[in-house]
Amino acid sequence: MNYLHQFLFGIYPYIALAIFFVGSLIRFDREQYSWKSESSQTLNSGMLKLGSPMFHIGVLGLFFGHMAGLLTPVWVWDTLGVTHGAKQLVAMVAGGVMGSLCLIGLLMLIARRLSNDRVCARSTVKDKLVLVWLLATLLLGLSSIFVSASHMDGHMMVLLMSWAQHVVTLRGDAAGFIEEAPLVFKLHLFMGMSLFAIFPFTRLVHVWSGFGAVTYLSRAYQLVRPR
Repeated sequence: MNYLHQFLFGIYPYIALAIFFVGSLIRFDREQYSWKSESSQTLNSGMLKLGSPMFHIGVLGLFFGHMAGLLTPVWVWDTLGVTHGAKQLVAMVAGGVMGSLCLIGLLMLIARRLSNDRVCARSTVKDKLVLVWLLATLLLGLSSIFVSASHMDGHMMVLLMSWAQHVVTLRGDAAGFIEEAPLVFKLHLFMGMSLFAIFPFTRLVHVWSGFGAVTYLSRAYQLVRPR
């Protein structure tokens, strides 16, 4: 069991990240025509008008919230005078709000994709896999809030932060920090890491283009001259 834990939380993160970056680069180089969101809005807009914004706002909030919460060094919070318990409470509230928003939007998107014949026929196995994987990851994350509520001292949160920071700084003792973590946290971490692994093989690659669109803010104005 210790070997499995070491692999899943000490080695697997790097495998998932390698697949994420290298796979995305190879797909962009070799299959640019498949690099798209493959929107089905023209087939049926329906719940997409409300479900899509709710899902995207929620998932972006969760992504940046996790980035800030896990990767900001503990000493920064201590310097700012934020106690571990207070940070945990903020993380639980913010994660609950954004997670609920994302969950409602995702359920609407899943219902639309499965209930509309035209959209369902256009969906691939990979599309359905991504939706199910996102749903499972999200439900595990929301479930962890109730587990966190039973220990508001912030200790487990600091251990999760230490794990994430040791992974990104390439230190080999990362897995040891969460060896005693509750199962729901471990499952959530595994599902989240696996999202990065399946990312290059699905329509999720359009996320790269979304972040890349920010560069348009610095581009020069387009000049249009009459003949």
